This record gives sequence, C-alpha cells and structure tokens, in this order.
Amino acid sequence: MVTRSRPEKVSTAFVRLADTLVADYDVLDLLHTLAEECVDLLQVDQVGILLASPNGDLQVVASTSEESELVEILQLQAGEGPCIECYHSGSVVTIADIAALDKWPAFRRAALRQGFASVHVVPLRIHERVIGAMGLFGSAVGELEQEDAVIAQALASVATISLLQERTIRESQIVNDQLQRALNSRIMIEQAKGVIAQISTVTMDEAFNRLRSHARSTHQTLNDTSQQVIDRTLVL
Repeated sequence: MVTRSRPEKVSTAFVRLADTLVADYDVLDLLHTLAEECVDLLQVDQVGILLASPNGDLQVVASTSEESELVEILQLQAGEGPCIECYHSGSVVTIADIAALDKWPAFRRAALRQGFASVHVVPLRIHERVIGAMGLFGSAVGELEQEDAVIAQALASVATISLLQERTIRESQIVNDQLQRALNSRIMIEQAKGVIAQISTVTMDEAFNRLRSHARSTHQTLNDTSQQVIDRTLVL
C-alpha cells in the first residue's frame, strides 16, 4: 500500500469537494464530504457543521458522529457556544481546554460528557457573508496546529463558494431555496436513519452510512433515498 504525502492528501480533499459540484449537486453530500475530509486530514476527532436558513436560524446539517451532532444541537438549544459565536462574529473561535471554560456552561457540560476536550471552529464564510460554522472537536487538550487551521479554513471556504457559486449568486432566491432544501432534507434524513436503525438493529452512524452508500451507488440524492426508506419502499 502506497503512503500518500500530506500535500497529496490535501490535494485529494479539494478534488473530492470539486467532484460533488455537478449540475444538481447534493448540498448535504458536499457538507458531509467536507466533514469527512477534515477528520482525515487534520488532528481532530469529530466534525459538526451548522448551516443557517434564509432567516438566519442555525441547524445541524452534517456531522461525523452522533456525539458531535449532539453537542452542536445542545449549543443551538442553549443559544450559546463556540459555534454560535463563530457564526455571529464570522471569526474563528478556538477553545484549547473545554474543561477550563468559564462561560457557555451548557456547551461545556455537553462536550465533556461526549469525550471532547478541545474545539476549533471556522466560519463558512466568503467576504462578508457567513452561512454557517464548522466545529472541529478533539479528544485531547490543545489548540489546532496553524497548518491544520489554514487547511480547515481553506476547505470551508471552498465549500462556501460552492454553495454560493455564480449561478446562484445571480438569483438570491435560488440561494435561499437551496439552503432551505438542505435544512428540510436533514429532517427527512434523521427520520430515515431512525427507521434503518430500528429495522436493521444498527447504530445511527451505521444507518447513515448505509443511507449515503445507497444514494451514491444508485445516483440518487440523500433526500430521495430517505423518502424511500420512510415510505418502506427501500430496506437498508
């Protein structure tokens, strides 16, 4: 097995993101690819991504585990936390030692309970427009290395540009519709994950892996595949 160099891995990550940008690309697949590449490339253990709806409400749209998703959800419920602050400020937020935090008690408790000791959050931002935030969670105390931080922001920026590419920027309503569809699809995907987990007696993470693998192998969107699972016309 040939071991790839760090530059080769970084290059491959950008190619993978670019490969998702087909005519009617799946926004959620793009964001899950972003999360997976960050875990593969950077010194982080899990990733969670928040995306804003047209009216500015944040929702969890992608995560690499149920643990990171739960922490993001609890931040939303509490209305505070590093990912919330990153979105509103448009700036990077780094917490090298979550246990030492003297603010955001709900986030602190949730993160520690799930085994996270540090977090580095980068905005999904292009120029002055911020559409979300990506939390990079670590199980060890310490700040993200500068090189990793730069790569994370670059990947997040590419994904942001993809979401706001030229054909949608010209028509702001299309941008809003696209973001809203992603948020609506997330609800359906969660329902489908629950159906798969219950019927096949697997974890929610494994349920999502099955859902995504089938969508890709059949060239369908996650939304369409989820609907089939919910309608019981597809068993995974």
